[in-house]
Amino acid sequence: MRLSRRPLAASAALLLLAACQATPDAPPETAERQYGTLTFKPCTLTSSQASSNVEAECTTLQVPENPAAPNGRKIGLNIALLDTENLGEGKQDPVFFLAGGPGQSATEVAAIVNQALREVRKKRDIILVDQRGTGKSNPLSCLGADGKELAFDEKAAPTPAVIAEYAQRCAATLVDRADTRFYTTTQAIGDLDAVRAALGVEKINLVGASYGTRVAQQYAARFPQHTRAVVIDGVAPNDIVVGGDFANTFEAAIELQSAQCRKDPACAKRFPVDTRTQLRNVMASLAKAPVDVEYRDPGTAQVRRDTISADTVTGLAFMFSYMPELSSLLPVMLDEAAQGRYAPLMSLNSLVSRSMGGQMNRGMQWSVICAEDYDRFQEAPAGDRLLGPDVARMFFAACPVWNVGTRPKDFTAPLSAPLPVLLLSGEFDPVTPPRYAEQVLKHLPNGRHLIAKGQGHGTIGAGCMPRLLGQFMDTANATSLDATCLDTLTPVPAFTSFNGWEP
Repeated sequence: MRLSRRPLAASAALLLLAACQATPDAPPETAERQYGTLTFKPCTLTSSQASSNVEAECTTLQVPENPAAPNGRKIGLNIALLDTENLGEGKQDPVFFLAGGPGQSATEVAAIVNQALREVRKKRDIILVDQRGTGKSNPLSCLGADGKELAFDEKAAPTPAVIAEYAQRCAATLVDRADTRFYTTTQAIGDLDAVRAALGVEKINLVGASYGTRVAQQYAARFPQHTRAVVIDGVAPNDIVVGGDFANTFEAAIELQSAQCRKDPACAKRFPVDTRTQLRNVMASLAKAPVDVEYRDPGTAQVRRDTISADTVTGLAFMFSYMPELSSLLPVMLDEAAQGRYAPLMSLNSLVSRSMGGQMNRGMQWSVICAEDYDRFQEAPAGDRLLGPDVARMFFAACPVWNVGTRPKDFTAPLSAPLPVLLLSGEFDPVTPPRYAEQVLKHLPNGRHLIAKGQGHGTIGAGCMPRLLGQFMDTANATSLDATCLDTLTPVPAFTSFNGWEP
């Protein structure tokens, strides 16, 4: 999620732990498919973040906004079906993909899901449910009377007070459209089970990514009788305060990247100052005096002028650390900045900011984190960290003015069940490091943790992982998987120039 010129570190944090509108085309009136009590029609899921569209079938299920008031306001859950390629199979235990964020729409990442779960789809249907408050499931969008997104003052200093003021205006626009108390993970897992029941299936499989791992764990704990197998990628333990540990996890990721460069002779020779130290130096320089920079906008090719600050650099480094293909650029970008050449950094900042826009529904995100994390957050003592306490402060800045729901008393209890669970982590993940998955694994006797070498946040599409996911869904046995194919994964070498890395 992005609030205009808010420091990118805070914006990246709001991706959690990380799409555009999925638009069903108007289908022929006769093209329908019955699946349980749901009637699906052909649709095309599109995304500006993917190079191709996904042909699917779509429907809507009406559910109570307040589960305790079944005769009250109803909301429509937007559901998409990626049907199995093998027509005689797949109807007994479909796979539900649970998107990240909080605030990401499942149907809006259909192209990514379709690719990562291609082996799974050979035998099982994939179900995408826009979590309430996202996508087309009564989105908690901050819309003005003209139907456009509420303006955020681009020149305002991105402080907690500024964000809280925006959240207050947003809340006022939602009064007639939604009660934000009922847009938490707890209501979401009830919705998932309502979809399961409407499909007429007894058991489902879950694939959760990032924040979706919280949803998966909560569903499996509440509905173990309806859960067959679980995959959680980028694991967030139930007791983790989302946003509260980013300073530590990001620091560890940067240290790993620095160590990787030191082990590579070409990288170590080209960049004698390690990545963390260089980042610290650039931040310190810009903290004293932000610089007015002329650069070329990568989206329009027009020359622009803007101010680069320490927050800009830190936020960009945080975003880069999500993906190894981007983090490989960090040493050369920082080296340029250390020599006073900031234009490349500003161009990439513009590109990343544009790509982030609209990916997360901020209202739904606030509804989740304010009910589930805010009161548990304890600010750590100031230390030598690249990300300061302001990131977490802005992360939760909306909570004092937001209409907040509640969570069950056992919400933070670990998932403890004999279910087959496959846990996935990226070695360099800056928000959900492998140690999180190890923490969750302790309570899962039939669980297994796989670490993808050299990878960042999100691994279901890396290397042979799609094939392993297909095998796991076939057998529902994590311990029997032969995962040696993952040994071929390696870190992306750091760029030693803008032409790439040395061979």
